[in-house]
Amino acid sequence: MQTACINTISIIGLGLIGASVLRALKKSPLALKQRILFKGYDPSFDDRDIDHIKELGLDRFETDKKSLYAADLIILAAPVETNISLLDEIKRTVENPTLVSDVSSTKAAIARRAEELGIDFIGMHPIAGKEQQGYHASHDELFTGKTVVLCADEETLSRPDVGNLQELLRSIKCRIVVMTPEEHDKIVATVSHLPQLLSTALINHCEHNIDKSGPGFSTLTRLAGSSWDIWKDIIATNRENIASELDSFSRELEQLADDIRANRTNKVRERFEKANTLYDNLTNNNS
Repeated sequence: MQTACINTISIIGLGLIGASVLRALKKSPLALKQRILFKGYDPSFDDRDIDHIKELGLDRFETDKKSLYAADLIILAAPVETNISLLDEIKRTVENPTLVSDVSSTKAAIARRAEELGIDFIGMHPIAGKEQQGYHASHDELFTGKTVVLCADEETLSRPDVGNLQELLRSIKCRIVVMTPEEHDKIVATVSHLPQLLSTALINHCEHNIDKSGPGFSTLTRLAGSSWDIWKDIIATNRENIASELDSFSRELEQLADDIRANRTNKVRERFEKANTLYDNLTNNNS
């Protein structure tokens, strides 16, 4: 195991992901062994929320920014553009070297800003979530068995504090995958951002017939319940990749429509058979 050098963690943004990170790490045997102190802040919290989040494991709710940012690891868990703006505040406030991470769904924009400011930064994206938002929907096993993408170069990955972070993630049963911020944003545009926008477009397209739909339609449009407050920043910071994927998928739909119109049954059957195989692989990998 790496040297235990993370003894204090501050989480800024205590919604679904931030609170789930708190709850998962709080239960971790490794975090208990290291006696990690968990601090946090969320601007939307009132006194009742503060009491509840402390019941979920937060040791200190800090409103003083100097105290909040005095930590070995700062995890930014607000919407991505808020996280980017917080980097400037951290740069102005933090006196000692601190590792900063985030759990945003896009990585290139925040990584560029951290590099510009000279902040020790590692991008982190837990591939997990729900349509519901807020700490009430959080869970201490939300990340169990899930992939966590780390965006960093080899030099950063070799640091003791980053090694300790990886050990903490493994202790809550995450699978770690490493890639560049640019690779990350291109991939999630395909398997995360595109499905969200297709779900949104489909339910809007079918709005007059929703009352006649069945469970298959509900399953396919599940993501339509996601919050615009979260997605507006994701789209804004990954718009080129998302637009390219939408263009590519539009061409796929046009070809499918053409095959159906021309009664090319074999072409449509090939799509079904390929999709069946891919779906079996997907469910086997996630089981």
